Amino acid sequence: MTIVKIKDLDFAYNGEPVLKEVNLTVRQKDFIAIIGPNGGGKTTLLKLILGLLIPDRGSIQIDSQSPQKASINIGYVPQNIPMSQKFPITVIDIVLMGKLDPKKRFSRQSAANRRDALAALDRMEMAAYANKKIGTLSGGQRQRVFIARALVTQPSILLLDEPTTNIDTKGQADFFRRLKELNKEMTILMVSHDLLAVSSYVKSVACVNKRLHYHDQAEITGDMLETMYTCTVEEICQVELMSHGLTKRVGMDHKDHTHD
Repeated sequence: MTIVKIKDLDFAYNGEPVLKEVNLTVRQKDFIAIIGPNGGGKTTLLKLILGLLIPDRGSIQIDSQSPQKASINIGYVPQNIPMSQKFPITVIDIVLMGKLDPKKRFSRQSAANRRDALAALDRMEMAAYANKKIGTLSGGQRQRVFIARALVTQPSILLLDEPTTNIDTKGQADFFRRLKELNKEMTILMVSHDLLAVSSYVKSVACVNKRLHYHDQAEITGDMLETMYTCTVEEICQVELMSHGLTKRVGMDHKDHTHD
């Protein structure tokens, strides 16, 4: 079942192309790592899927709807959540933010919303911290709270932008283990700067460097992972070049990088 369908997408900021001719089909319960150089368009792609940006050309459909109409089905954890650690807000209040109706300036949280918030925290094994101040938690614990906030509306797709930036190595392994469990129930797209760390958890990879090049798990090699880190926005994606070389050796047609 197709969850996300992106076709012939172009996007530019102030006339400067950021994404060109992007095509991607995301199926139910995919777990895709989105990699590429800084400035290559990874975060922009997530914002387009969220409906926060509008393509200059092409289309995006989420569950056969526009991103704006399907927004209730999308959970999102941005890269940087500006929040002072001294701000006196509790964990459950953070999660309840996911229940706020943007059409209403002031709304009281119902008992049902609190139950949903506690259930989302429980899924991330953070229910015991519900009344703790967010600033007292570790980086990994805070990120689990932010994911709980994204889960409180029970989305079918979860978008994560560099979710392990402030998590230590030990915490990262635990974090990815939890994502793997969530992937049994929902589709996950995750921007990451470190494919070496996530390669044993994700099912496929999309390299974004203005254009998007999709690679299924069978095509990921150690050489590709190492070469990816030398890729810059001014260059052709090195992972794509290596993928084409591999394709020629096995005699496959690799012209279409979407997966259907």
